[in-house]
Amino acid sequence: MKPTRFDTAWDAALRLAERTAASGPDVVLVRDLIGRISLLVDDRDKPLTADSAELTTLRDEFTAATRPFISGEPVQTASAMFAPEMFLDSAELVLHSEREPGGAGRVGVLERTVVGADWSRDTDSDASPSAERRERRIALYGFKGGVGRSTATAILARHLASRGYCVLVVDLDLESPGVSSLLENPAGLPAHGIVDHLVEAAVGNEADLDLVTRSSVLPGIEGNGEVWLAPASGKPREGEPYDYLAKLNRIYSDLPAAEPGSQPRPFCLRLENAIKACEDLVAERSRRPDVVLLDSRAGIHDIAAVTLTQLSGLALLFAVNNPSTWEGYRMLFGQWAQRPDRASELRSRLRIVAAMFHSAGDAKRLGALRDQAYETFSQLLYDDVEADVEDEFAPDTDVPPVFHPAPLDSDAPHAPIPILFGNDLVGLDPYRSRDWLELPFIEAAYARFLAALDRLVPKRRTEAS
Repeated sequence: MKPTRFDTAWDAALRLAERTAASGPDVVLVRDLIGRISLLVDDRDKPLTADSAELTTLRDEFTAATRPFISGEPVQTASAMFAPEMFLDSAELVLHSEREPGGAGRVGVLERTVVGADWSRDTDSDASPSAERRERRIALYGFKGGVGRSTATAILARHLASRGYCVLVVDLDLESPGVSSLLENPAGLPAHGIVDHLVEAAVGNEADLDLVTRSSVLPGIEGNGEVWLAPASGKPREGEPYDYLAKLNRIYSDLPAAEPGSQPRPFCLRLENAIKACEDLVAERSRRPDVVLLDSRAGIHDIAAVTLTQLSGLALLFAVNNPSTWEGYRMLFGQWAQRPDRASELRSRLRIVAAMFHSAGDAKRLGALRDQAYETFSQLLYDDVEADVEDEFAPDTDVPPVFHPAPLDSDAPHAPIPILFGNDLVGLDPYRSRDWLELPFIEAAYARFLAALDRLVPKRRTEAS
């Protein structure tokens, strides 16, 4: 007999949850940090006794189907719990199936995870930036690392500054900072970084942190343009201790309320406050940023989840056309698809970037990447309609229009923005070649990318007013 593995245990638990809900009550499946599963039955309208035949049978079946991924209390009832609403009404609850009027109850899923919960978590109004701040933030993200995301961030920052923008670049790749070295010499970095704000703010000690510096190494910026940097790590001053790893190990958790009666402090709120502090410092030292570029880390991580889902307006998704890239984006899009309200809000803010593309003139290769992106978006984020339906509106005016851009729509989220790949980019040392941004192959490689972003970035504040 084959052993029950993580995925098969969960599949069996879902089937039992659906069967239980079919008889009327709402149920919630809870999976803890190491994968153990328990089933909560909402019996508050019709309490079940612990030794009832119905509950005993369900407990035995659930234990047999999910062992060894079984909790100490495999089946629990709401009537026997002190505060069942913590589970039944949790903000992190994801609906697997809706309640049917007069029929089956709903099935909810509650994942207790260390990393990844923020991909499908409800937007926290307290943690979300104002609409004006969010509109001016652009996230740059790639599921896979090593696709030139940080280089593109630096090039975009310099390009926008050459057009008179005040640009703030925030290095959120905290485990592997990279963009900072492209924008400033080590000696010019500020004393503190994003990790410092996260650990100091946890104990109310974030006042007067030195979080930003104006880039002094970018060539070709004339007039009123500026590039500011908020690095992941600060630059320790002579004679002062600085333990980056010790700080990094303590930043990702949600925190309880700072004082009785106040609200808890989730990680998304803590990160928003750190970015906001950097924006405010630039405004204090020069002027308020026209654009904020958030260089996110790769992979499935809460930094990326918070950055894409809550903290940014436009989100650039870097992709190379290989199976692992699209499998990764399917996993992420699948998380959003579990929350239709989240998916409909996010999808129009996404744009695919064809990273390290070998030839912009090769229409077939770029077309193949576009087709793969279209298929991925259509399956998971676009509305479920035929691909050739355009501008379709539901007859009920209260229902939003169908969102399913055409395959060749150049302004659609799936339409790739290409960045050319050049061998000269491999091993580029920004310290030895500080004029690298003005090299001819850089202009050629990023011309289409920058032209597309010229249309997508918000106007400068003086222009907008």
